[in-house]
Amino acid sequence: MASVLLQGKAVALSGEFPEVGGQALDFLLVNKKLKDVSLQTFSGRKKLIYSVPSLDTPVCATTTKKLNELAAKSPDLAVLVVSADLPFAMGRFCGSEKLKNLVPLSTMRSAQFATDYGLLISEGPLAGLLARALLVLDEANNIVFARLTDDIASEPDFDAALAAVVED
Repeated sequence: MASVLLQGKAVALSGEFPEVGGQALDFLLVNKKLKDVSLQTFSGRKKLIYSVPSLDTPVCATTTKKLNELAAKSPDLAVLVVSADLPFAMGRFCGSEKLKNLVPLSTMRSAQFATDYGLLISEGPLAGLLARALLVLDEANNIVFARLTDDIASEPDFDAALAAVVED
């Protein structure tokens, strides 16, 4: 079980964060139209998965906007932003910010994704939300990049993740 920092204090995460070289587990998430989405929805495409606690926080909002700009340069890449936010809120955020290069997905129907990927914050004020992390999967859902941020308030290394897309 991993942990991350929140305001300088370690908080535990449930599950095991995946490792490079492993196979990504399928998931069931909800898109902004309340439709179920699985990993197979993006079959045959490279995928960048960015998990965040909530788009309604400054760091998550800023980094998601930045990722949208980067995603515009990789139109063949499926860029998924996963949080525990409700699809309505995610849709409003992406609409108001004109974010069209990524797919917002919610864990609202199940925490299975969060536990399968070792991202579920299991204690502290953010318990039940997801830790900030980046995963890159190839077309066959092999994990080619996996990085959990040490501190929830830190920005992830998008450049390293996008470099993994190119190297793959």
